This record gives sequence, structure tokens and C-alpha cells, in this order.
Amino acid sequence: MSGKNETTTAMRQERPDLGRTIVGFGLGTIGRDMAYTMVSMFLMYYLTEVRELPDSTLAGATLVMSLMRFYDAINDPVMGSIVDNTRSRWGRFKPWIAGGALGYALFTFLFFLPNNLTGSRWIALFTAIYFLWELTFTMNDIGYWSMLPALTTSQRGRERIAAFARIAANIGLFAVVIGILPLTKMLSGSGEATVGWTRFAGIVCLLLLAFQSITLIFVHEDPSIRQAEERTKLREIGRLLLHNDQLLWTAIAMLLFMAGYMTTTSFGTYFFKYAYGDEGMYPVFALVLGVSQITALLIFPLLRKRFTRGAMFRIGMLLVGLGYAIFYFAPMSMFIIGPAGVLIFTGQAFIQLLMLVFIADTVEYGQWKLGLRNESVTLAVQPFINKMGSAVSSAILGFVLIQSGINRAREVSDVSPAGLRMMKNAMMLLPFLLILASYVIWRLRYRIDADFYQQMLGDLAARGDIREADGED
Repeated sequence: MSGKNETTTAMRQERPDLGRTIVGFGLGTIGRDMAYTMVSMFLMYYLTEVRELPDSTLAGATLVMSLMRFYDAINDPVMGSIVDNTRSRWGRFKPWIAGGALGYALFTFLFFLPNNLTGSRWIALFTAIYFLWELTFTMNDIGYWSMLPALTTSQRGRERIAAFARIAANIGLFAVVIGILPLTKMLSGSGEATVGWTRFAGIVCLLLLAFQSITLIFVHEDPSIRQAEERTKLREIGRLLLHNDQLLWTAIAMLLFMAGYMTTTSFGTYFFKYAYGDEGMYPVFALVLGVSQITALLIFPLLRKRFTRGAMFRIGMLLVGLGYAIFYFAPMSMFIIGPAGVLIFTGQAFIQLLMLVFIADTVEYGQWKLGLRNESVTLAVQPFINKMGSAVSSAILGFVLIQSGINRAREVSDVSPAGLRMMKNAMMLLPFLLILASYVIWRLRYRIDADFYQQMLGDLAARGDIREADGED
């Protein structure tokens, strides 16, 4: 009886510095997401509307971006195994966070540094920068997010860390979405538009390094969670990813969701310029959506006290589906598409947070089922999902911009009604179908609820595989 009580007591412990960990980990991603947003959402806009690349060069750039993201996504688990096998005085994660951040900042800046190259020579330079940007981003991103399961095994603790991190990430994301068009114009002064973009990129990269320093200084992994210092072998990666069925189905479901969601967001500036007819309303619309998404993340812990994770996921999906339906059939009125956007981004905030903690919980599932605890390889699925989703959305965006005639247009009237319909279907109808498929897969295949998770922790503690299992408290 005493042994059982001791196990229960151990399962209710929480690290004493959780508050500092939550803040330090979350703040670290503000600059990261500012830089990532500038590239993932606005690099194409910069190339088409600021640099005004011809169709042939844009087609080459689109191909490079899609192939690089596919290639880099496949390499994410390999990077995860490298991080898992890292042994240093600073831990497993911080060397990759620090080194990756330096390169990530440099190559983000180089994207927006003008040059006089054209044609194939420009594409060659763009390819080299993109390859190095993806490489250093992967180092940083996997090092950063794979630290999460090493901070606590408490589901509620992970939710609190992840929720604040997602709030901070959305602050970074929407700071760029809202500010990039007016600020680049202001920073250009009376000079070329490219000057403003270069200066803005420089500011974003400095913020990336500053906020990452906070995580490096104030956040520390909990050594009591890992009892053994097992090393991940490359041949084990396939076994982990294929035989951890909960990780596999979560990844497939979330990949479909992110591909749809990122396709919608990638068309934002083009929609307001060519369909809505007022590019200046895009920052206003983005501000409303940003406030909605951050508010949703703030109220998530309160809602979780009344609803299970599964119920919260279904609520999120319902909001997203309703928002897409309204947006697709709405007239060009901000009074209608504004609330529709609020529904989409509120639901997306719930789903994005749940996606992160679902994946984090599959670390214990893999340890319970396979005897392998691989935080970095498992959490490498998170950037894998984002990159594959980004690759799909980039390919769709580039194809539609060329086929619809938007890339050749310099005035709103230059785009035909058929071209606008093509953009609208690609922006809303196709993503809705992808997101619907995502929900069906999750509903049929995911099974790690609170009771099952507690059962796994108890089994792992009894086997001596973990020393600390915080449970729900």
C-alpha cells in the first residue's frame, strides 16, 4: 500500500520553476515566428509584388521552395535523432537552438537583400540561400520544440507551456502580418520598395536572436524525466515513426489540416488586393484575427477545466468549418468575412495547440509501447508537418498565381473573373476539404485520452522507465 501511495505522490509532483519555464520557453519563439512568417507568408509576395519576377523565374522559385520544403521535412527525423544523441554541458537541445538561430537569422536577411542577378543565376543563388535557410531553421526548430517533453511529463503542465508558447508565437506571427506592409513602406522612405523590406528583415532577425537568448538563459530541461541516457540509432527512426501508431495517425491528420490552413493564409494579401479590392484592409483584418487567436489561446485553459481534449478538438473543428462556409459564400463585406475569419482562426488556435500536446504525449506512448523515449525524433514531426504543409501551400499558391494571371497583373482590373474564382476555390474550398479529411482521420484513429495517458505513466513508473510522472496536476 505504501508503495502505491509513494507512486501516486510522485505522479502529482510538478517542477518548482514551472512559471519561469513557461515564460522563458514561450518568449523564445516570438522572434522565431516573426522570421518564419516573413519567409513562409510574404516571400512569395515580395517576389511577385516588390521584385516583380517574370512568370518563368517565379515558376523556378516556386519549384525550388516546394522541393526544398519536401526534402527538408523528410530530413527532420534525422535531425531529431542527432539532437537526441547530443551530449553536452548545455544539454541536448541548446547547442542546436543557438547555432540554428544564428544561421536562421542570417539567411532570412539574405532573402530580402537585393541583388542584380536575373534568370538562372538568380535561381541558383535563391536555391543556395533557401537550402541553408531550411537547414539552419531545422536545427533551431527541432532543438526548440523537442525540448517540450523534457520539461515536464504533466499533461496540464505541457498544456500550460505549450499554450503560452503558442500565444507568444502568434504575437510574433501577427506582428509581421499586421505590420509588414505599412512598415516596409515607411522604412522605404522615398527610396525603392526593396529598401524597406531589407530594413524590416534586419529588425526581425535581431529580434529573433534576442528572444532566443531568453530561452537559452532561463529554460532548463528536467534531468529526472529521463532515467537512462539511451542513444537513438538511425535504423530505429523508421521503427519509431511507423510503429508508434498514435504518432503516425496524428501526423497524417495534422498534415492535412496544416496544408489546408496554410494554403488559406498564403492567399491573404492577394485576396484583399485583387478580390476585396482594398489591400489596405489586410492589416486591419489581420489585427482582428490576431486578437481572436491570442484570445482563444488565453481562454483555452479555462475551457479545458470544463471540456476534455477531444471535446475541445471537436469544438475547434466546428468553428473552422463554419467559418469556411460563411467566408466562401459571403459578399465582399468586412462585416461578414471578418466574423468568418474570427471563427476560422479561433478554431485553428485550439487545434494548433492540441496538435502540439497530442504529439508530445506520443513520446510516452512510444516509450510505453516500443521501449524507446525519443523526444527529438518524435517532436521532429511538428516541423515536418509545418514544412510539408508549407510545401503543399507554396505549390498551390505559385500554380494559381501563374495560371490565374495574378502574377502578370499590376492592377485589380487585370485579373479576370475566372482568375478570381480560381483563387477563391484554392483559398477556401480546397482547404475545407483537406481539413474535413483531417478530422475524420483523428476521430477514427487517435486514442490517447487522460485515462489512457495516466495508465501509461503508471506502467512506465512501475517498470522504472521514468522517475517522474506528474499526471494532471
